[in-house]
Amino acid sequence: MSTGKDRQRQLAREHYERQMQRRVERETKAKRTAVIGSTVGVLVVVGGVIAAVTLLGGGDDTSASETPSAAPSASASAVAGPKPFDPATGECGYLADTSGTVKDVGLPPAKAEAKDATMTLKTSQGDIVVELNGVKAPCTVNSLKHLAAKKYYNGSKCHRLGSAQFPMLQCGDPTAKADGKAQGDGQGGPGYRLAEENLEGATYKRGVMAMAKTSEPGTTGSQFFLVFGDIGLSPDYTPVGTITKGLDILDKVNKAGVITPGPDGTGAPKETVEIKDVTISAKS
Repeated sequence: MSTGKDRQRQLAREHYERQMQRRVERETKAKRTAVIGSTVGVLVVVGGVIAAVTLLGGGDDTSASETPSAAPSASASAVAGPKPFDPATGECGYLADTSGTVKDVGLPPAKAEAKDATMTLKTSQGDIVVELNGVKAPCTVNSLKHLAAKKYYNGSKCHRLGSAQFPMLQCGDPTAKADGKAQGDGQGGPGYRLAEENLEGATYKRGVMAMAKTSEPGTTGSQFFLVFGDIGLSPDYTPVGTITKGLDILDKVNKAGVITPGPDGTGAPKETVEIKDVTISAKS
C-alpha cells in the first residue's frame, strides 16, 4: 500500500520527467530553426551551435545560430509591417527602414509585374544565373530589379559561407568586407524592407535562392542566400528563385572553406566572391 510520501515522490518524479521532456523539445527546436536576416544587423544562421550576437539595437535572439539572417533593429518590430502584394492593384508596400548601415537607393516602385524573370550575377568566380519566381514573389522580384538597376550590388562581396550543417553562401550586403576580420559584415541594407512571400510549403534545397531576414516578419531586405545543399529551415524566408547555372561555383567556394570560422562554423569564404554586376531580364 502506497503512503503519502510515496505519492509525493511519484509526483516529483513525474514533474522532473516533464521538465526534461520540455527541455529536449526546446533544444531540438533550436537546432532546427534558422533565423535568416538581412536588413539591419549581422546575418546569422540558426540551427547549429552558438547564436550570433545582434550588433544593432535590440536583437531579439541570441540563442543557437546557424542560418543567414540580419539582426533586427529596436524599431523594426515596433511599427506596422510592410504590406504584402495586392493582386487587385498590383502594388507592393515597401517600408522605409534606416536602421543598420544603409546604402540608400530609394524605394522600389510600388507597381510590380507578377512575371518570372532571369537574374544573372556576374561574379569574380563566374556567372551565377537564377530563374526568379515573379508570379509567387512579385514584390521581392520587383525589389531585386530595383536594386540591380541602381547597381546596388556592384562591387559587393558575399560575406558568409555556411557550415556543413548549413550549406549556403550569403550575399547582398554592399558594405561587407568579407575579410574574416570585419565585425560589421551583415549589417548593410537598402533603407527599406518588405513582406515575405511564397512561404507556403517552402523548402530550402540545393539550388534555391532565398531572401535573408531577421526573426521578425516583414524584415526582408537586400541580402539573400544561395543554397548548395539541403537546409531544414522553417518556411519563413522568401524562396525567390532557382539557380540554373553556377552551382559548381558554390561547390568550389564551399570546398575552399572559410577564413576564420565562427563558433557555428560559418564565416567569410576563403574564395572571394565579388558581385561585379547584376542584370535581370524578362523570361523568354
